[in-house]
Amino acid sequence: MKFSLRKSLLLLPAVLSLQTTTAQTFQQRYADIVSGCSEEGVLTNLQEFEDLGVKYRGTAALENTYQWLRNKYLSFGYTASQLSTDTFSYSGSTCKNLVVTKIGTLYPNTYVIVCGHYDSITGTGTNDNGSGVATILEIARLMQNIPSDYSIKFINFSGEEDGLRGSQHYVSSVVNGTSPKMSIKVVLNIDEVGGVAGMTNDTITCERDTGSPTTNNAASNTITSQLITCVGLYSPLNTYLSYAYASDYMPFEENNEVITGLFEKNETPHRHTDTDLLENMDPVYVYNISKAATGAMLHFSGASTTLTNDEFNKDFQVSFFPNPTQDFININLGNLTENNYNFSLIDVNGKVVVNKEVVNPGQLEKINVKDLSKGVYLAVLKAGDKEVTKKIAIN
Repeated sequence: MKFSLRKSLLLLPAVLSLQTTTAQTFQQRYADIVSGCSEEGVLTNLQEFEDLGVKYRGTAALENTYQWLRNKYLSFGYTASQLSTDTFSYSGSTCKNLVVTKIGTLYPNTYVIVCGHYDSITGTGTNDNGSGVATILEIARLMQNIPSDYSIKFINFSGEEDGLRGSQHYVSSVVNGTSPKMSIKVVLNIDEVGGVAGMTNDTITCERDTGSPTTNNAASNTITSQLITCVGLYSPLNTYLSYAYASDYMPFEENNEVITGLFEKNETPHRHTDTDLLENMDPVYVYNISKAATGAMLHFSGASTTLTNDEFNKDFQVSFFPNPTQDFININLGNLTENNYNFSLIDVNGKVVVNKEVVNPGQLEKINVKDLSKGVYLAVLKAGDKEVTKKIAIN
């Protein structure tokens, strides 16, 4: 991942200028979710990642790791429609970014991104970056059925070791290729967080933006302060402030997005070698970082502290937005897995004014309502024996 320039640059001014926030308080609901982190699960994922081999471009190991990741997310309860692949090619090889999208309840068009790369070079990359992969998987598992104000994207990038190829492609083709441009609240990058076997690994480095463009630096400063607070609230780890560089958040930073990151404090001497193995790192450290990162993602995404899982899941996480609306309604399929569904809008007189059969639906489908009269309608989605009904206002 990163070449260690960290100690050769001036860090003190960045440390002194960090401003803390007083708005954050301990949330028992978040602590309860974080307590579900599985030390055994983290260890299992690290070992399975290592067993997949050297994950360099064009190798079967890289493709097998991509498939392994897909199966992990599906096993957590995410549906195939929530998984998408951003495919790109370079140096004669095809690589894949895996993107898992969970739609928010209040700001569905604004995203909190947690990301890290899954490719390796020379060795299996169990620390760089199987540790980040294991952490992201644990966050995704714990948050699968937790409602959040903001939408979440869990992104596993490829091509990082060849110069941030995957994240650069994603920013240029997806973030900037969306019309209007994708709205991003924050990007949390997790890279090389495995620590060093035999050392006391009790501190995590929190990284913020100190580079150009400078227009996003203040917001990154605030977000990183919040990250530091979350580490203290939801994990036993100490924190150390540094700066962002040479990982998958950089294309986002250059795109003027707000970034922050996690990186090990005790830097491994095994990166990019065939000794980057589980035996040379500290899986308990990864477990503790999973707690910290989960707490941070709950905070960043505005996860509910009152709505129960049962209440959130009673409608299969299906949602219709924006609401109120004027021109169109987005249908978020939630965790329904049916191959088709019927969507209808019913006016106050009981008349069906929209009736649409959707076959092989994606996670989001758009329905045009610009010709309908203003008023309150009943939106009904029927999929097999399942039915979701919600009120929609058209202005």
